[in-house]
Amino acid sequence: MQFSERRKRVGSRPQAELYGQPLQFYGQPPLENISLTEFETFAVDRLKLLKTVENVGVSYLKGSPQYVKKLVAESKNLNFPYRLESGLSEPDKRRKDHISHFILRLAYCQTEDLRRWFIQQEVDLFRYRFNDLSPKQKLEFLHRNNLQYDTIGIEEKKALKDKLLNSSPGVSGITVEDQDFYKVPFQDALDLVRTRKVYLKAGYVYIPHQEIVTIVLNDFRTRLSKALALTARSLPAVHSDERLQPLLNHLSHAYVGQDYSIQKNVGKISLEQIDSLSGKSYPLCMRHLHQALRENHHLRHGGRMQYGLFLKGIGLSLEQALQFWRSEFIRGKVDADKFDKAYAYSIRHMFGKEGKRTDYTPYNCMKVILSNPPSQGDYHGCPFRHSDPELLKQKLQFYKVSPSGINQILELVKGMHYQLACQKYFELTHNIEDTTFSLNHPNQYFLESQKVFGGGRDLKREMDATQKAKENSVVKASNVKQDSWSNVI
Repeated sequence: MQFSERRKRVGSRPQAELYGQPLQFYGQPPLENISLTEFETFAVDRLKLLKTVENVGVSYLKGSPQYVKKLVAESKNLNFPYRLESGLSEPDKRRKDHISHFILRLAYCQTEDLRRWFIQQEVDLFRYRFNDLSPKQKLEFLHRNNLQYDTIGIEEKKALKDKLLNSSPGVSGITVEDQDFYKVPFQDALDLVRTRKVYLKAGYVYIPHQEIVTIVLNDFRTRLSKALALTARSLPAVHSDERLQPLLNHLSHAYVGQDYSIQKNVGKISLEQIDSLSGKSYPLCMRHLHQALRENHHLRHGGRMQYGLFLKGIGLSLEQALQFWRSEFIRGKVDADKFDKAYAYSIRHMFGKEGKRTDYTPYNCMKVILSNPPSQGDYHGCPFRHSDPELLKQKLQFYKVSPSGINQILELVKGMHYQLACQKYFELTHNIEDTTFSLNHPNQYFLESQKVFGGGRDLKREMDATQKAKENSVVKASNVKQDSWSNVI
C-alpha cells in the first residue's frame, strides 16, 4: 500500500536521516508501500500505547516520577517502542512509530471528539519522549525543527542570576548555575508569561530547561491539529478504497484487549448465582441492565443483546440462557408460547445456532459507549456516558459509593473519561487503591472482580452450596417438578 501518490513531487528527506533522530514532529508523511497486515498491526500496536498513556495520565500527575514509573511499567508489556533511544535497531522502531502515527491520523481525523482524543494522547506521549532526551538531544531537536532557541552563556547567566532565581519556580540558587536556560521570543511562550513562570527582558523570556517542553508541546499540538484538519479533507479519497474504509472505521472504535468470545467457564455459573454476582462483580452497565430486567421483566433488543452476550461471556450456556430469559419474561406480559415464538430465536442466534450461525462476541466498552445510544425506555449503553450526571450520582449513592468516591467518578465523567470512571468504580467497590489493569471490557471487569473475591474457587464454593441446597430440597419434596428452580430466579 502506498501512502502518497505525490511521491515524486514531494521533497522528502532520505529515510536514514528521517529515522536517524530519536524524536520528530511527524511533518513528513511516509511514502513507502506496506501490506494491509502491517498497516493494521502497526496501528493497533500504537493504539494500545495511546490507551495506556490515557489511563496513566488520569491516575497520576503528568511528568511526575510516579507517572513516568507507571508509564514505563505499563508500556514494557506492549509491542511498541514507547521510548526511542539510540542504537542499531532503532531505525526499525522509528519506522513503526512514524508509519503508525500517520495511520491513526487517518482513523482519528473523522470527528471532533476523535481528533481531540488523539491530539491529547499524542501530546502526552511526546512530552514523555521529549523529557527523556538528553540536554544535547533537546537542543538538536529544537534547531532541527526551526525552533532556534539557544541556551544562554555562563556570563549572562551569572549577570541574571537573581532575576532568574526570583522568576523561576523550582529553581534554587544552587541549581541556577547547573542548569540550562533558553532565550526565547516572548510571543512563543505566552502561557509561561501569563503564569509568571519566566523572566522577561527586552522581548525575550528566559526559560529553565524543565519548562522548555511547554513551548515544544504547544508547537506540536498546533502542528498536529492543523494536520488532522487537512487529513479530514482527504477522507473522501481515502474512503473510496474499499480495503481501507472498514479498517479505518474499525480502528477509531477498536477494542485492543482480550477476546471474550471464547467461553472458558461454560457451566461454571449457575442461574441461582446471578443475583449475587450482579451485586458484587458486575460493572455498572450490566448491574443496571440486570436490575431493570428484574423490575420490568423485559428488556428491549439493545438491552437483551448487551446483557445476553455478557452473560454468555461469563459462562452461561445456551440452555441456561433460554431458561434465564424465559423465566423472567413470563413473569411479565409475555407467556411461554409467545416467548418461544418471539424471543427464543434471537437467543439461539446470539449463540450462533440460527441464521448465519455467527458466534457473537460480548460487547467491549468502546462499542457500548459509541454505538446505539439508548432512547426513552432503554436500559443499555454506558451509565457513565449516557446517564444524566444527577441520575448517575443517585445511582452511585444507592450502591453505597462514598461521597468522595462519587466526586472522583463525576470528575472523570466530566472529562469524558468514561472507562476510567468505571475503573474508579471498580476500585471503590472492591476497596482497592490502584488497579493493575486498564479496563476495556465489561467481561474483563467481571473476571478481575472474581479474582479479588477468590476467582474460580469462589464460584465453585457458591456452586457447591447451591447444589447441596438443591439436593436437600429434592429429598424433602420429591413431588417438586423438575423445572421448579426457574421459579425462584
